[in-house]
This record gives sequence, C-alpha cells and structure tokens, in this order.
Amino acid sequence: MSLKIQITEQKLAKLYAAMEKNKLKPGPLMPTLHDAQSIFGCIPIEIQKIIAEHLNESIAKINGVVTFYGNFSVDPKGKNVISVCLGTACYVRGSKSLLDAFGDELKLKAGETSEDGQFTLQATRCIGACGLAPVITVNEHVYGNSTVQKAKEIVSQIRSNS
Repeated sequence: MSLKIQITEQKLAKLYAAMEKNKLKPGPLMPTLHDAQSIFGCIPIEIQKIIAEHLNESIAKINGVVTFYGNFSVDPKGKNVISVCLGTACYVRGSKSLLDAFGDELKLKAGETSEDGQFTLQATRCIGACGLAPVITVNEHVYGNSTVQKAKEIVSQIRSNS
C-alpha cells in the first residue's frame, strides 16, 4: 500500500524558505533534504526536482543522496514507523522473530505501510545500540532487549492510543 503525499502551497513555501536559509551555509543539500523530509514526510521525485533546480544540483545527485541514506524516504510512511534492527548483534539475539511478530500483528511485510496509514514496518541495519540487542525503534523511541511479547504489547499500546 502506498500513501499519497500532499504537496500544498503552504508546504512548498516552507521548503523554499528552508532552501533560502540553507543556501547561506556551506553544503546546503543535507540540511535542505532534512527539512524536506520533515515538511513532506518523504522526498518524492517531484520535490527532488524542485530542490535540484533551486540548489543548482543535478537530479541524479539529489536522488542518489535521498536513496542512499536510510533517514530519507521517497515514499510516505505511516504515522507509527516501527523499525526492527537486523544488524548482526540484534539478529543473533532474535530480531528476525521480532520482525515476524510485528508482521503477523500488523499484517505487513517489511517495507510496507498499512492501508489506514497508521503503521510502517521496516527492517533496518545497525542503529548503534548493540549492547541493547535486539533493538526496535518506534517513532524515534528505542526499545532495547526486546521480545516477541514486547512487540505485541507495543502494537496493542499504539492501537489503544489511536
């Protein structure tokens, strides 16, 4: 399921203001991409073209950066982004079973977003919290030493708060 991004005049005005501010600094691309991700929730090709033109960069360069870094996305994500680390330490300590548990609970595969736009399930690589393995993040909140039971509780808690 793919959610549609809303590109409004208000959001575009914010992007143009951010680009003008960032052009005053050396290396305006990364701050501009972070701003765009924050404003739109993703950086689809339409927004990449605007950034490329405004910063006088090639669309290939912009797209290369957007698709290389995991913090950027070309597709909108759900309200609750659940990421399961599959880095070595987490994997060895059972993170694959956590990913499967979330998938079963949400009826999603890694990389998918629920039709209601509430959840996106992601498999990620090392997030740098190996001592807490296995690790899950939900909207920037880190859950260490996670279990399948904890995964089910997280989904239940999010649903009851929605």
